[in-house]
Amino acid sequence: MDLEAWEAQVRRSEYLAEKDMKKLIRYVMEILLEEANVQAVPTPVIICGDIHGQFLDLLELFRTGGEIENGNATPNYIFMGDFVDRGHNSLETLTLLLLLKARYPDRITLIRGNHETRQVTTIYGFWDECQKKYGGNDVWRLCTEVFDCLAVAALIDGAVLCVHGGLSPDIRTLDQVRTLMRRQEVPNEGAFCDLMWSDPEVVDTWAVSPRGAGWLFGARVTQEFMRVNDLELICRAHQLVQEGYKYHFTGAKLVTVWSAPNYCYRCGNLASILHIDKDHSREFRTFREVVPQFNASAVAQRPAYFL
Repeated sequence: MDLEAWEAQVRRSEYLAEKDMKKLIRYVMEILLEEANVQAVPTPVIICGDIHGQFLDLLELFRTGGEIENGNATPNYIFMGDFVDRGHNSLETLTLLLLLKARYPDRITLIRGNHETRQVTTIYGFWDECQKKYGGNDVWRLCTEVFDCLAVAALIDGAVLCVHGGLSPDIRTLDQVRTLMRRQEVPNEGAFCDLMWSDPEVVDTWAVSPRGAGWLFGARVTQEFMRVNDLELICRAHQLVQEGYKYHFTGAKLVTVWSAPNYCYRCGNLASILHIDKDHSREFRTFREVVPQFNASAVAQRPAYFL
C-alpha cells in the first residue's frame, strides 16, 4: 500500500479506487482492534468535534491545528466522532482520517459518534454517497465494520475524558466503559448508546432526551462522575454551538467542541478545536468554512432533524 500517495490523492478531493479503499479499511481495522475502549492519549493534544463530511473544512482544521507528523513537533489529535453524514464529502473525510490513522497510528485517535452506525448512515447521507461513488454497498458495509472497531472514549493524561455524547446512568466508573463490548452496532438504549447520544442540560440529575436515545444529564451527576474518576475536564461533541465551543454548568469542567463550520452549509456557526498543552492549559482555536461547498437543492433534500 502506498499510503502517502493515497493521502495526496484524497487531499485533491479524489476518492480512492474501490480495491484500494478496501485494503485501507482492513488495514486500519487491525490497528483499531489493538486499542482500548478508553484509549490513553498523552499531551499535547488537539481535540476535535463533529466534522460531518465537510472535507474542505477538515483540511482547514489541519491548517489551523497543524498537520500530523511523526515525532513530537505537533500535538496528538483526537476526533470525537460524527465524521460522516450531512456533508457532501463524507467518503473523502473518512478516508483521510483512516489514512492518517494508518500512517500515524499513535498520533491520532478516532472515537465513535452516533453517526458511525449502519442505521443512521442509511438515512443521513453516507450510504447514498457510497452508492453514488462506488456503485454498490461493499465499501459502505466495510466502513460500518470499521465503525464497530472505533474507541468509545479517550483519556488524556488520566485527567481529561473525551467522549462523543455524554454520560449514562448505567456508568459510574471508567472501568465500566473499559468493559463494554464495542464491536457491534450501537444499540438503541443502554450504556453504550448513552455515551454516543446524551447531552448536558439544566436538570437535577437525569431527564428523557428529545433525541429519542440517550439522556439529558445535569451538573450534579457530572460533578459526581468527575469526582469518582478523578477528572479535571470532560470534552464532548454531538451538539451544534454557534461559537464553536461552549462550557456547560459552572467551573469550566464540561465543554462541547464543534468542528464543522457553517454546519449543513446554512447554520453560519464558527468551528473550533481545543489545544491542551503539557501543563493542561487550554486554548480554543476557531475557524470558518473554506468556501461554499453545496448547491441549495441538494441541501434541501437532506433530512432536517439535526441528529
